[in-house]
Amino acid sequence: MKKILALVLGICLIVPIVSLAGCVGGGNSQSSEQQSSASSATKTISLRTTGATFPKYQIQKWIEDYQKTHPNVKIEYEGGGSGHGQEVFLKGLTDIGRSDPPVKKSMWDRFTATGDQPLQFPEIVGAVVVSYNIPELGDKPLKLDPNTLSDIFSGKIKYWDNSKIKALNPGVNLPHKEITVIHRSDASGTTEIFTTYLSVASTNWPDSLVGKLVDWPADKQGRGTAGKGNPGVVAILKNTPYSIAYTELSYAIEEKLPVAALKNKNGKFVVPDSKSIPAAVTGVKSKIPNPTEGYKEDLKQMLNAPGDDSYPIVAFTHILVWENKNGKHYSPEKAKAIKDFLTWVLTEGQKPEHWAPGYVGLPKSVANIGLNAVNSIKE
Repeated sequence: MKKILALVLGICLIVPIVSLAGCVGGGNSQSSEQQSSASSATKTISLRTTGATFPKYQIQKWIEDYQKTHPNVKIEYEGGGSGHGQEVFLKGLTDIGRSDPPVKKSMWDRFTATGDQPLQFPEIVGAVVVSYNIPELGDKPLKLDPNTLSDIFSGKIKYWDNSKIKALNPGVNLPHKEITVIHRSDASGTTEIFTTYLSVASTNWPDSLVGKLVDWPADKQGRGTAGKGNPGVVAILKNTPYSIAYTELSYAIEEKLPVAALKNKNGKFVVPDSKSIPAAVTGVKSKIPNPTEGYKEDLKQMLNAPGDDSYPIVAFTHILVWENKNGKHYSPEKAKAIKDFLTWVLTEGQKPEHWAPGYVGLPKSVANIGLNAVNSIKE
């Protein structure tokens, strides 16, 4: 009997401390509730966010910074474009959708038909830039105005030494080379922002060429080529002399691409930077609808904004999340993790130390709209 007792005590001494309650009774034992609490405190929660590549570098920066202080939350980002983000959000294949332009009413109706309430609100401000690959220019900046830009992307201007481009760039060695127009192949919020800007700022951009997917005239002329996502566009641009493309500013910074100085509404040529992007945001009164009616937001509100310093192609990029009525989309643990992450994004994440190059934070009034929406998510 003594040998059996000694064997039992020996086993208890070598098992982990948290298991001693199974060997020793009394006041030092953990209750089942305490054990469950300890287990949930260290449980890893996985979140998935999908969609726009416009804010890719910013999202990656936020995830990296957030996970430094929240190691038990694993966040996976998949791009694919705004259209893809909206579709997988609708199907419940991602926890947080991301779309550059506000969701249209037709898609919003599909969201609400699921029986849950979608919420949409801005997360950060970024800029779309026009980049080019002209070996003869070197580091010299190219100047473009809305009508000339419209003629290039609508296929009317075919060569770099066109008189309209030369008039904007006196003294610049522009070659007689055919322009290759590079654009997105996927349903893209960047495309919608860029084409909407051309429709707002120029006098000659066709309404038929506005949207996430566009039938580019240069393709029919044999001078167009398409890339998937902003990364695909940039890769083609870098390897295609005499080409031009639109992309998000952070990609141009990351890849050290030249960007055009664009003529703004006040007639000034400006490049996108930490001065001209905020100037465009403050140059207009932001009108953000209730997140339960996100489709009512007007994409045009910051495009071609007034002000000498305003860069003309600036836009919000947006978060899509479910209100989670009756726990339809998220478990209590996942809902809590989503709320905590998005609260961090809209508060701490809006500080300059958490910005990726090429982005600026939201006006506080706009961030507060998102915070109120996050607080309404049901756990």
